[in-house]
Amino acid sequence: MPHFNSRAALRATTGLIVVASLPIAAIAQDDGDLGTIILGQSKRDVQTATDVAVTTLDQDEIDDRQGGTVGELIDTVPGVSLVNGSTPQGSGINIRGFGSNSTFGSDQKVAVIVDGASTGAEELYRIGTQLFTDPELYKEVEVIRGTIGSFEYGSGIVGGVVKLESKDASDFTGGVPGLVAREALQFSSNGDGITSSTILAWQPTENFEALFNYTWRKQGVQQDGDGNDISTKGVKLPSYQLKTKYSFGEDNAHAVTFAYSDTSADDRDVPFDTFTTTGIGFGNVDRQTQSRTTVLGYSYNPTGNDLVDLEVTLSYADQDIQSEGVSGQTGTLAALVNADNRYETTKLTVKNTSLFSTGAIAHNLRSGVELIRKDRLDASSSPGGTDDRIAVFAVDELRFGNGWSVTPALRYERSTITGSTAPNDGTFKNAALMGGVSLRYEFANGLSLFSSAAYTESLPIIDDLGSPAFMTQPEKSRTLEVGAAYSNTDVFAQGDTFSIKGNLYHTRLWDVTSYQASGLPFGTPITEIEVKGLELEASYAMESGIYVDLNANIASGTEYQPGGTTTDWRNVPANGVNLTLGKKFGDELDLSWEVVAQRRYTKSTTPTAGFGVHNLRATYRPQQGVLEGMEVRVGVENVFDKQYQRRLSTRAAAGRNVKLTLAKSF
Repeated sequence: MPHFNSRAALRATTGLIVVASLPIAAIAQDDGDLGTIILGQSKRDVQTATDVAVTTLDQDEIDDRQGGTVGELIDTVPGVSLVNGSTPQGSGINIRGFGSNSTFGSDQKVAVIVDGASTGAEELYRIGTQLFTDPELYKEVEVIRGTIGSFEYGSGIVGGVVKLESKDASDFTGGVPGLVAREALQFSSNGDGITSSTILAWQPTENFEALFNYTWRKQGVQQDGDGNDISTKGVKLPSYQLKTKYSFGEDNAHAVTFAYSDTSADDRDVPFDTFTTTGIGFGNVDRQTQSRTTVLGYSYNPTGNDLVDLEVTLSYADQDIQSEGVSGQTGTLAALVNADNRYETTKLTVKNTSLFSTGAIAHNLRSGVELIRKDRLDASSSPGGTDDRIAVFAVDELRFGNGWSVTPALRYERSTITGSTAPNDGTFKNAALMGGVSLRYEFANGLSLFSSAAYTESLPIIDDLGSPAFMTQPEKSRTLEVGAAYSNTDVFAQGDTFSIKGNLYHTRLWDVTSYQASGLPFGTPITEIEVKGLELEASYAMESGIYVDLNANIASGTEYQPGGTTTDWRNVPANGVNLTLGKKFGDELDLSWEVVAQRRYTKSTTPTAGFGVHNLRATYRPQQGVLEGMEVRVGVENVFDKQYQRRLSTRAAAGRNVKLTLAKSF
């Protein structure tokens, strides 16, 4: 990997944005009546109106990608790396070098939020489950990268936040009373996959709605580009979801919501090590996995009162993984394999958004309090106990009316961890004040410049009970970012839209407890991690329907070992680029060609070769006639059946895979 030159990257990004803005002056000179202009639409919007590095995938893109896991939906977000993302077990998400790795499904530096509930286990050894759920349950996925946008969602978030929002009945009824049924069938050639998703959306009145979603997914053993099996067993993944909403009061200012989702799997005679990274004698197990999320919410947003927009959310997330060794266990590993792991997180969040002015300054203040309890079942392989936390946070976006905005953010969090079983049955208390500030200036021509600084602490977790020293040592992190964005219409041609956003970041993590030093006694942590990178997102769409989406990532990292030696950070994301070229024919037809490329990475004990993979997609939605309401999607992933392996993954990626989805609403 070449040395990352932050100054050169910033000059390149700023130069690109300035060049893109040049045609605007010429276009602005034409004051004639252009009539009604239909603006072009790209597949993904670039979030240029915020100083946070955030990417949002809407329902259209989720459907278009036909992902088998949530991870497969977001693998084109810059800075996001998947660890074996094509299977629900053993998969995980790594953002900016933090999160999932080849040993643990999570390291608490990436938060996963489902309808407001915090889910994801702690440091499960060689088991994924960070996102053990089905993508058919969701209508939107938002990825916040870095720390500056994370203070509403938790502490110690260094990589970022993945927020999932489930489908609502009104998404199908259009907010009009009635009953709508939708059936979708998906087939995939690689592994003979089949998925059925059945949705019933009922809205008896304008202020009450209910949705039931049952999805059943079967995936056989997939093969890589060379025809080799990339797993030993297929998966069957039933999921279901119930979601209701009742609005009442004057102008329906009050609303009560309830959401429940359940995803499970019953795997027989499968490797305990879902990452398949080692020949150590873990052997095979029978494993039952269940992930459940329950959310009860209340909101109050009275008309004419900008000071009150209240949200109260009570959530419960439960991940239960039970395994029993059936063959191949050696020595003391039998106790590790025959272990039941269960993580339960109960959270109460009270948040209010207020809009007000103090003189010439307009405020958008989001503030709240959270009460959190995490319960971990004691197992032979890991300590159990409880983690009780209370947190308060405030994020205030101040706009000055002349293009300037400043957003300070603060979070205070206090934790009390109590072990359940000797010798890990002590009580430990920790607290931290975290925060950051971002600065943004927007010019009249659509160009904006922004920067931010953020500090956070990852308080000790239940898994650290096995090391008393770690229980009083929070991990500390600081992230600096600077970037530029531009968005406008009629830039190169009448009716076109162009958006681009680039940001440089530099993250430093110290007082490390999550990662072990190499070549030193077991349990010895590395002392510091430093990661820096450039993320770029761009989209262009013409009135004719032609569109281009581009995102790229360049990163490098260093880990500091005890004694002063340094080496490349083992979990640094790959340098890569994703390019999509497509054309939309109104609302009826969307054709696209996607290229996914990653640069060769050799600075590791397990180097990965560079690759370029091509994907083709087509979506057909008839707008009239007997087929109106039907959706047909065809995708060919890895068109040329290329043999390749993604950076940070522990096995080869799937070879050519033809996907077909047929959906119909009644």
